[in-house]
Amino acid sequence: MDHLVSGMIVLVAGADGGIGGGITRRFAESGADVIAHTTGAEVDGLKTLTGDLTDEQACHELVREAAAWKGRLDAVVNSAGIQPVQTLDGMTAAQWREVVDTNLTLAFNWTQAAVNVMRGNGGSITHIASIEGSRPAAGHGHYNAAKAALIMHARSAALEYGGLGIRVNTVSPGLVERPGISEQWPEGVGRWRKSAPLGRLGTREDVGDACVFLASPLASWITGHDLVVDGGMSATQGW
Repeated sequence: MDHLVSGMIVLVAGADGGIGGGITRRFAESGADVIAHTTGAEVDGLKTLTGDLTDEQACHELVREAAAWKGRLDAVVNSAGIQPVQTLDGMTAAQWREVVDTNLTLAFNWTQAAVNVMRGNGGSITHIASIEGSRPAAGHGHYNAAKAALIMHARSAALEYGGLGIRVNTVSPGLVERPGISEQWPEGVGRWRKSAPLGRLGTREDVGDACVFLASPLASWITGHDLVVDGGMSATQGW
């Protein structure tokens, strides 16, 4: 992956999150000049911007500021999102809206803002979706719906913006390793490892590598695609 995106200017949203951090590292290691969007934390060695991406105006201002850094943006990756657990029975409209706004409306804002600075030059937009966008998990009704809609949003954007040379894709991770997950959810982790053909959880870097590929020249004829990164779980009957 070294130098695969060398010289590219890349903005990553949610860079202070687990998956977002992995994406940011892999772009930096692959030669890109990375701008890290965070909720307030600084990212060592990288230009860092903060802002509420669910706010339409703030999102557009942040992306314009990122593009002004070196005069352009070649790729943007949106890994911002939340995943609370709440069954549909008892879920409030406010809880539903919070998840949909953070996982879907934010992506709509992000896409529009990115397209506005990429017009005339082209570029790549990648949103982090989830395998739950096609294989729902209990207690995630709002999240499942938002991620399914996110995949279709990206395909719709790919259709409309392809003529501008702007590619729009999604990456759908399966279960990704994080500190403490085996202790917090041993039963679920055990089922995943037993069922996944590759026999392990994903890493943040696995997701990052998929994002680097989609932003790179190797994916120049790929748009409107959902790249599933799940260790083969989609090939099974479930877990």
